[in-house]
Amino acid sequence: MSDDGTDDAPRTAVVLDFLPRGSPNDDRPQYERSPVAFALGETDFRLVEAALTDDAGINIGDRIEIEPPGESVKTLRDVRYEDLSSTAESELEYAIEAIIDADESRFVDFYTEAQPITTRLHVLNLLPGIGKKLRNNVLDARKREPFESFEDIEARVSGLHNPREILVERITEELRKEDLKYRIFARRDED
Repeated sequence: MSDDGTDDAPRTAVVLDFLPRGSPNDDRPQYERSPVAFALGETDFRLVEAALTDDAGINIGDRIEIEPPGESVKTLRDVRYEDLSSTAESELEYAIEAIIDADESRFVDFYTEAQPITTRLHVLNLLPGIGKKLRNNVLDARKREPFESFEDIEARVSGLHNPREILVERITEELRKEDLKYRIFARRDED
């Protein structure tokens, strides 16, 4: 934390795919292309394409600094799910799981702190498989005490199984679908 209370730690992203010969969508001759990595932002689930330095030793699953760009990142641009390589698409769920596992308390706190969106819709209802009854079970359990872990949520909320996987499914849906009215986790260019 800086003196003014802001978090000045660099933002990182998990590498989904590394293309050492550059993007196949790049019209330039191959010898003019920079290596490219598709990555998923850890704080805002932002999909990015990073043009890298020629000596960047990057592998799938590595973390790269995106804000500010790290030493190996030359340029950065936001991309849509449709722009990802097939390898990046297949690695997406694993990266989401890794991000959730690395900061479990952040995602457990989501279940403890989620609020209504409107008088008729609660943010918990946006999660796959959570209807009115299950939402109310979550709200009742968290009134007694905050959740401590995914295991705690599953043990205390009757009918809620695999709360971690529910989040993975929702985040994946937010990344794949352009036309969602409400986004909980994944940032979009227009957001």
